[in-house]
Amino acid sequence: MAERKATVKSAVGLHARPAAIFVQAATRVPLDVTVAKTGSAPVDAKSILAVLSLDVRSGEEIVLHADGPDAEQHLDSLATVLETET
Repeated sequence: MAERKATVKSAVGLHARPAAIFVQAATRVPLDVTVAKTGSAPVDAKSILAVLSLDVRSGEEIVLHADGPDAEQHLDSLATVLETET
């Protein structure tokens, strides 16, 4: 299982538009992807409601997990989405 940590750079955190952009990117990944905030259970990265429920704020670190072919590359691309200011 591949793991990647990313710091959310969006000024509003992972809410509304930034969350939608992230979920759209995760939906294009042909693997199961989860995202978790420290101290919380991992949730499906392809579910907007699950991602919003994490209440991730700007500057917080989250952990992405995926398992399968090219998982490292897919997580790198998702981390880039999170680390880009939107």
